[in-house]
Amino acid sequence: MSADVFTSISAILGGGFMGGLLIGYALKKMVKLIAVMVGLFIAGLAYLQNQQIAYFDWDKVERMVTATFASVSGQASGQDISSFAFANLGIPLTSGMSAGFAVGFMKG
Repeated sequence: MSADVFTSISAILGGGFMGGLLIGYALKKMVKLIAVMVGLFIAGLAYLQNQQIAYFDWDKVERMVTATFASVSGQASGQDISSFAFANLGIPLTSGMSAGFAVGFMKG
């Protein structure tokens, strides 16, 4: 293997790792923020119901959320792997990016 090929592959791996690290870190922060916002919203609804200002049928809300998640997961599992953008970028980039994503998501 020539030095040019090795340099090219290592640059692709390093760039993919750094990109994945940034994406993983940002995604983890966004997930935390969304979880806090949803939790505060639900706590606010529970407070309004506790003060008898509003009434919520929690069983109906649970059924709607379950149906929504089932629909979304059914659509996501039906996707073909070749339709994703990372499928055509090559093994070095996707492996570096997935490793960086894992590190960024765990360390963030």
